[in-house]
Amino acid sequence: MNFKDEFKNFIERAASLKDAAQTEEATKMSLIVPFFQLLGYDVFNPSEFCPEYTADVGIKRGEKVDYAILLNGEPVILIEAKASNKKLDRHSSQLFRYYVATSAKFAILTNGIEYRFYTDLDEKNKMDKEPFLYLNILNLKDNQINQIIKFKKEMLDIPDIMNTASLLKYNSIFKGIIEQQFQRPSDDFVKLFLQSIYKGVKTQTVLEKFRPVLKKSLNDYLNEVLNERLQSALNTASIENTEKDSNLSTSEEWEALSIIKEILKNTVDIDKISFKYTESYIAVLYENNSRKWLCRLILTNTSKTFIVPDESKKELRYSLCDMDQIVEYSSQIINIANRYLLPFKDIPTELLHTKWGTYEMPEPYCIDLTRGPRTDLKTLKA
Repeated sequence: MNFKDEFKNFIERAASLKDAAQTEEATKMSLIVPFFQLLGYDVFNPSEFCPEYTADVGIKRGEKVDYAILLNGEPVILIEAKASNKKLDRHSSQLFRYYVATSAKFAILTNGIEYRFYTDLDEKNKMDKEPFLYLNILNLKDNQINQIIKFKKEMLDIPDIMNTASLLKYNSIFKGIIEQQFQRPSDDFVKLFLQSIYKGVKTQTVLEKFRPVLKKSLNDYLNEVLNERLQSALNTASIENTEKDSNLSTSEEWEALSIIKEILKNTVDIDKISFKYTESYIAVLYENNSRKWLCRLILTNTSKTFIVPDESKKELRYSLCDMDQIVEYSSQIINIANRYLLPFKDIPTELLHTKWGTYEMPEPYCIDLTRGPRTDLKTLKA
């Protein structure tokens, strides 16, 4: 089972338990600790996941944050927990004090359902007032699951998350402003649009006249764009579905691609990594070049096979239980990508020598034999 499927199971369980978890301790044990256990942390090892971590503030001693995730003995993530029926708005100040008193780079405020992720984008070593990531696990989007994956123990990359945090924070702020303008355009926003179409004095009466017109225009435009994209997506999906094996799991394919891009983000331009579908396997390519394949995946209902090329382009095959296991082969994938950064002529090519000349060997192919009773025989009447 891949991480996204495991997380969906966790969400279902959380939904069934949240009403029963009325106290902070119940919330911790039934919702919060399992969340971080799912991310790969050893929640029973206090040198990694430390409960009641001391975060003394100034002259106040004995201040303790509910949990701290430690790396080499130093706190990396602070976690302040509240009961599932508590609102989080009034509790960030407490976490703010803990953050200043430690060397942690991230802080999480949660009631087991809502998770607010903080860092120090505005002022170093001082927790921001606004979270850079807000999650409600009962109303989660796929792109938010991808952000959660970055906090998995084996994927934790502090500089990368810091870079992403800035984008997420301001992206969230901008979306909030856009939402407000779509619901009720402000005076300044209306004036901006009137500059090129209305030459008279922009009095309050004029603004009130054009405000509903602008609101309707914005929403009409948004609906038109969404409809066009939806139709385009449906058309594309229809074409792709005729080309792809019906047994393939789209979520697994894209999870694999996401993991491989995460592994290679510091090695190559990840925008140059793509999928190619064949009858027998899915190839992950660099620069959309079939001779620069990073790995191949064979996904069926009963098995998952992960294939990488060695230096002579021979296949090395590994069985997977889920896509997360690809991380175990990170060093091999990075080495393969580094080989492709060399001039193309330096990439080992298998040659076929014949009396008629020397030829490059074609790409290897697989024959997929289906076991079971034959279906091509005609039944004759006795």
